[in-house]
Amino acid sequence: MNKTAFVLVHGAWHGAWCYERVIPLLAGHGFTAVARDLPAHGLNARFPVSYGVRPLDPAVFATEVSPVAGTKLDDYSDSIIATIDAVRAGGHDKVILVGHSMGGVAITATAQRAPEKISRLVYLTAFLPRAGVPATDYIHAPENEGEQVAPLLRSDPAVTAALRMDHRSPDPAYRAAAKQAFYADVSDAEFDAAQNLMIPDVPVVPFATPIATTADRWGSVPRHYIKALQDRAILPALQQRFIDEADAATPGNRTRVHALDTSHSPFISAPAALAQLLVDIAAG
Repeated sequence: MNKTAFVLVHGAWHGAWCYERVIPLLAGHGFTAVARDLPAHGLNARFPVSYGVRPLDPAVFATEVSPVAGTKLDDYSDSIIATIDAVRAGGHDKVILVGHSMGGVAITATAQRAPEKISRLVYLTAFLPRAGVPATDYIHAPENEGEQVAPLLRSDPAVTAALRMDHRSPDPAYRAAAKQAFYADVSDAEFDAAQNLMIPDVPVVPFATPIATTADRWGSVPRHYIKALQDRAILPALQQRFIDEADAATPGNRTRVHALDTSHSPFISAPAALAQLLVDIAAG
């Protein structure tokens, strides 16, 4: 059995389901891969009451406090560390931790807490905030001008404590905009299936929590970044800024950069290419 295993961390509004196509491909290469729902996501999600009432009352939906408002960044890292420990207990002494999108914040916090348990970090078109800067500060950065996620939000996070979307919206224009933001290079049928699984509320606190990363802990773990060149959620220019800032913080441990010519969601649009790239990273 290969002693290297992947722990795959999903991004905002998603769950472990998003890696369904990638995990069997990694298994075909002899690698164990595990994905679990973060707190407040997937089967751990909790829904605002107003989300289930149709037709939707926009005013109520925009002001109802999220039932996952109390979720913290430490809750994310606690969950990831528990998964890593389980994988290591199963005999896999090398764990490659992969984080997609918002999952980059979660794996950064995890690596700062437990660098000795991680052999490599892989940021999959993900947030990689520099020390002391919350990920939310990057959303409207100049490098991210034209991103297509913020216009989809349906509440003020300061009011609801959530990054809230209406994935059940019957509005064709809203659904088309969501597809362009996350899944521009998949079929309409695949997007409909994925959107049906996406949750409305992402707790804002973890995303707005600065991480005090240090060179001797987070910065000591070998780091890879997979750029998605057609991404409209985290634009390529912002992806490059993340890489540049990380390299400036750890000049002795520079980021190894890879690229996929995909949208924000290569686990659906190009699972074979993504799996092969992860295998190559494990071998390198």
